[in-house]
Amino acid sequence: MSITTRFLLAFVPVMAVLPVSPGQAQADGNVVKVFILAGQSNMEGKSKNQLFNHQATDAKTKNFFAHLRDGDKWAVRDDVFIKFLGRKGPLTIGYGSRDCTGSELEFGYLMGEHFEEPVLLVKAAWGGHSLFRLFRSPSNPPSPQLLEQELEKAKRKIQNTNSKIAKRNANLPENKKRPMAPMPTMEEIKGTFGSSYRNMMTEVKDVQGNYEEMFPQLKGKKLEIAGFYWFQGFNDQKGSAPGEYASNMKHFIEDVRKDLGVPKLPFVIAAIGTGGSKHPDDHPVMLAQMSMNEVPQFKGNVKAFRTHVLVDKAAEELYPHWKQRFDEWQKVGSDRPYHYLGSAIWYTRIGRAAGEAMLELMANQ
Repeated sequence: MSITTRFLLAFVPVMAVLPVSPGQAQADGNVVKVFILAGQSNMEGKSKNQLFNHQATDAKTKNFFAHLRDGDKWAVRDDVFIKFLGRKGPLTIGYGSRDCTGSELEFGYLMGEHFEEPVLLVKAAWGGHSLFRLFRSPSNPPSPQLLEQELEKAKRKIQNTNSKIAKRNANLPENKKRPMAPMPTMEEIKGTFGSSYRNMMTEVKDVQGNYEEMFPQLKGKKLEIAGFYWFQGFNDQKGSAPGEYASNMKHFIEDVRKDLGVPKLPFVIAAIGTGGSKHPDDHPVMLAQMSMNEVPQFKGNVKAFRTHVLVDKAAEELYPHWKQRFDEWQKVGSDRPYHYLGSAIWYTRIGRAAGEAMLELMANQ
């Protein structure tokens, strides 16, 4: 492997590494372990690369990132590969949103260190996408009442838009007038439900059909769907979505397993914790995500963990003063609370926790 365990000693005081199970099966050199990473903007990853670069060389934080480095550069793994929508290649920094990195870096590191087989991460994430609507899974269609409500809501929005257009058009010559927006139809509303779920599955199927061309290093090897990591929740905090979240999540897990043909696919959930040390213990979406640990058929094959307890306290303490102390802020954070402050440390801790949870589930199988 391109990253050796000599870096691990510097990391042990911060996070422990799961031991390899003595009964772990012998590696099959012809198999590629595939992990699907899905969700919204926090799965995209919102910590600026420039923050990673600073903290990896700063005396106060460099030991935290040492295991991800190769000398004075970021390691580029030759045993872990990633496909994130239009981007693909060996795992290294920068597979988050534009010029950003997320939890995939540390998650992939753990998988690469644990398995002798090559690892492939397939990441499907889009900012602002809810489980209530866009990620809604096939066995959980919206009710006729919900569709009617959503249609009426969409119509009111277009009516407001058209009212503004009409006011602007009133004083404009005919050739400058903006056309009215068309009213939404029921078919259009229906089509939005589950669109991200379908796009996620399309991403997976595309990789399954074309991975040898995408990753020549994997030519002749067999893909094995090994686990699913879900990091989402922010856009399900309003309206009736929080009350539906547990049911929607249960359907989602079952449908993912059915569509991928892996009935007990290990499934890890990073429960929403954007409030950090002040995150409410009774946050409805977080509680719904954590409740998956108690579903009888998910025992031993689904694990949700809290992300707020992994908060980067240095970034959290400085955030209220980020405008007045911007130079200092750039050394600890790079975004707003809803993106975990853009903290490289926080995202890395979440990736580590997700990886440990995944290995724990896989050891139980």
